[in-house]
Amino acid sequence: MEQTDSQFKAFIRFILDALKEVEEEQDKEKRNKKCQKFLKTFKRF
Repeated sequence: MEQTDSQFKAFIRFILDALKEVEEEQDKEKRNKKCQKFLKTFKRF
């Protein structure tokens, strides 16, 4: 099944939101944990 344009846009918004959350984190340890969580989630796609 092909991905629709709206599904693709939602996927991009998910990525941007996750990256923004990582970028805004001030604590280095927390930032690393959020980044690892993002990578783990992203690898499932």
